[in-house]
Amino acid sequence: MKPLNGMHHVTAITSSAEKIYDFFTHVLGLRLVKKTVNQDDIQTYHLFFADDVGGPGTDMTFFDFPGAIKAVKGTNEIGKTSFRVPTDLALEYWMKRFDVFKVSHEGIQELFGIKMLPFVDFDEQEYVLISDQQDHGVKPGIPWQKGPIPLEFAIRGLGPVFFRVNRFDLMDRVLSEKLTFKKTHEEHPYYLYQTGLGGNGGSVIVHVTDNLLNARQGYGGVHHVAFSVDNETDIMSWISRLNEMGAGHSGYVDRFYFRSLYTRLYPGILFEFATDGPGFIDDEEPYETLGERLALPPRFRHQRAQIEKLVRHIDTKRSDKVYNKEYMDEVGDKHAT
Repeated sequence: MKPLNGMHHVTAITSSAEKIYDFFTHVLGLRLVKKTVNQDDIQTYHLFFADDVGGPGTDMTFFDFPGAIKAVKGTNEIGKTSFRVPTDLALEYWMKRFDVFKVSHEGIQELFGIKMLPFVDFDEQEYVLISDQQDHGVKPGIPWQKGPIPLEFAIRGLGPVFFRVNRFDLMDRVLSEKLTFKKTHEEHPYYLYQTGLGGNGGSVIVHVTDNLLNARQGYGGVHHVAFSVDNETDIMSWISRLNEMGAGHSGYVDRFYFRSLYTRLYPGILFEFATDGPGFIDDEEPYETLGERLALPPRFRHQRAQIEKLVRHIDTKRSDKVYNKEYMDEVGDKHAT
């Protein structure tokens, strides 16, 4: 099989579409590139936050399922999502920023020789900022040019997800034999795997835990991880490969913004393969106004009136706003330029 390209997107569950929009837009400085609905549950928002142009490998997306319960963290889950920042110095900026915005974090740490900054949001969703200081793998995306974060510090794509598991032998086989990853580093209980060009955008990290109960999905947890493939031909190749392995899967799925395939190769973890295109700049929204209206794939557009009654209005208009770049001084106070 042709190696997977690396990260495509991560999809998580939030308790509030409004609050996650505010957190990702005004605190993290990612761009909302598509405000749509869950195509399998049209009463649920699906929000896509990404780089300036909505490039593959840069977006984290959220569902806000009505009545969802809080996630129970544990083992056999996608435990953390990471985001790439340009340098080690950027992590210093973000630590001060998190203090200003009262975002809980664990301070700058190091793993596999890479500096990182773990933090959580209002739902206790777990994230990590990871430095690209020494990265030479998958290229990063383009920071949101008009967002509030100075470009020299801004998030520019997804880094590795952290799989928290208690069956290392099984996850090792899934990554090494069924997928196209290779184990490159270990600092027990953490193991780094890379695919394609590798680097932060082409990696996953396995965290082995022996003393936790199984996780339970809900808001504050991750729903699935998607890995990037070039095109529909690759999707069909993966369908053939999964059939040969006897692995259950969704079959070909057309999400309009990309083509997909879903499978569960490890208990509790949903994997997706997703094409790099067509992308989020489409017939409904040009670059300038991405994410500002409720966007619907063509097969749902005849239901627009019904869908607009099912999902509450969220004001996501930003093209008429000017975001000043927010710097942090030596004592952590914010000032704009």
